[in-house]
Amino acid sequence: MDIGANADDILLRAFRALGRRFGGRRRRFNLLMVIGIIAALWIVFTGLFTVAVDEVAVIQRFGKYNRVVGPGLSFKLPDGIEKKTKVRIQHTYSAEFGFRTEKAGVRTSYEPEARYRDEALMLTGDLNCALVPWIVQFKISDPRAFLFNVRDVMGTLRDLSEAAMREVIGDRSINEVLTARQEIADKAQVKLHQLLQDAGTGLSVTTVELQNTNVPEPVQPSFNEVNQATQEKEKMIYQAREAYNKVIPAAAGEAEKIVSEAEGYA
Repeated sequence: MDIGANADDILLRAFRALGRRFGGRRRRFNLLMVIGIIAALWIVFTGLFTVAVDEVAVIQRFGKYNRVVGPGLSFKLPDGIEKKTKVRIQHTYSAEFGFRTEKAGVRTSYEPEARYRDEALMLTGDLNCALVPWIVQFKISDPRAFLFNVRDVMGTLRDLSEAAMREVIGDRSINEVLTARQEIADKAQVKLHQLLQDAGTGLSVTTVELQNTNVPEPVQPSFNEVNQATQEKEKMIYQAREAYNKVIPAAAGEAEKIVSEAEGYA
């Protein structure tokens, strides 16, 4: 009987038994390490974030508003628990009505046959039609209200802008619309700002700027004729007043002269 061979065989079987006993634990340990590393990386890469100086980050936890984070390096719970939405509160946005800027310095037509004619075509207080293109510039003053209060903030802005401008234009004559653009813009800005506040949009209006107001192209010839007739009327009135101012004082002076001579003769 070979005792050495038997001893080697026994040792070999013992090592195999130990390997079967502890190998599973090692694999589980390695798996846990991998999972831990992945989880740590997930937390770091989805939790750390930076906020620019002109914006804030609105944090939601399980879909519900939690807090607002200012500029700088910040940390949140990983995605799936907390979500961030960055909002540019210092940026000035603009909305165009009656036209669209296709690229810098190039705009579409203001005329009513353009596809944006309904926005600019308005009825004045003296029942004339006018084309009133304008620009609204605004900022996001309340990020929480901007994100959660209104389903379609931009659509609401456009609807309220049109309502405010049409109300202001409806109180003005066509001549005021064509000449008093700054006054109309200021009035519309105040009214629109109040409407946006009442609706809880989180937006604040910075400026309202009217572009070149005009009358629709189909009625342009008639409008020009009316203007020409008005100018002719004013011209004739001016000439009549000028003649009156020349003749009446001269006649009055002549009358006083005659009276003086008569009194002297008497």
